[in-house]
Amino acid sequence: MVIREPRPSDGAHMWTVAKDGGELDLNSSYAYLMMARDFSTTCRVALSDNEVVGYVLGYCPPERPTHLFVWQVAVRDDQRGRGVAAHMIEHLIATSEIDALEATVEETNGASRALFASIARKHDAELTWSQGIPAEHFPDGHAGEPMLQIQPLR
Repeated sequence: MVIREPRPSDGAHMWTVAKDGGELDLNSSYAYLMMARDFSTTCRVALSDNEVVGYVLGYCPPERPTHLFVWQVAVRDDQRGRGVAAHMIEHLIATSEIDALEATVEETNGASRALFASIARKHDAELTWSQGIPAEHFPDGHAGEPMLQIQPLR
């Protein structure tokens, strides 16, 4: 397994992983291409046999430049249960100047909640929850997404 920054040519493969997984909010293919091009330093892809099998989309909010907001994490079905998501996030932490990790995660998303809890434990960091994005702010019946924060990472 190789973990690296995405390249623009990886954007289409990232979109396919998201689409085929069926669990994530699928963004336009353009969004994945732009994240791979303009936010490569805060994103990662996992490759197996030179194929993209997972990705992490993230960015540092301008108001909190030492925080990494993880927007989306996806791993291809045949690669799940192998720690791919954790390896990608750990690679980001190790190669970035961040001191906190943030994400919004639906209450029903046990896998993502377990992933972030394990990262907090590994770094002996505090994991806290706040309101995040309430359901009433979504125009389409989307469930609310509480926000987690893990810090300090260093």
